[in-house]
Amino acid sequence: MKALIVIDYTEDFVVGQLPCGEPAIAIEERMTELVETFAQAGDYVVMAVDVHDIDDPFHPETQLFPPHNIRGTKGRELYGKLAVAYERIKEQDNVYWMDKTRYSAFAGTDLELKLRARGITEIHLVGVCTDICVLHTAVDAYNKGYKIVVHEDAVASFNEQGHEWALSHFTNTLGAHVVEGTADK
Repeated sequence: MKALIVIDYTEDFVVGQLPCGEPAIAIEERMTELVETFAQAGDYVVMAVDVHDIDDPFHPETQLFPPHNIRGTKGRELYGKLAVAYERIKEQDNVYWMDKTRYSAFAGTDLELKLRARGITEIHLVGVCTDICVLHTAVDAYNKGYKIVVHEDAVASFNEQGHEWALSHFTNTLGAHVVEGTADK
């Protein structure tokens, strides 16, 4: 069994307060296609979405980044065609919206419980930022024993060097399968 984990593809991370910009816009079609394909096939689709409270003095990112993905703001909404696709599928039993407050989708969430309950052993990762939240999710997945597939044409970052480094790290250090195109859905 497999799951697609969609990480932080929101207005703020694509074009808003902490934007990946053009690299993130460029993956919109592919990411939306993957979400629709996985959902239609009955695979588990997790929308792992960063959430913050304004000026939270206890959150480490408050000191590292400008305010982003603030609860209740447009910046926290899914971006573009992904938002439209999500509206079509969100009521399906195999689609799950999950708030996360740390880089990794596993940190402080019920993601592992949801995956284990469904017998999922393989996770597919898409979203932003390749070298931050996607990377930290992949590291945790590796440490928990999941088979990892990263869709290179559906991840992006605002840091091209970090993006390239993370893609190499997925393969060379985590043993992930980095794929591009439809061959490995």
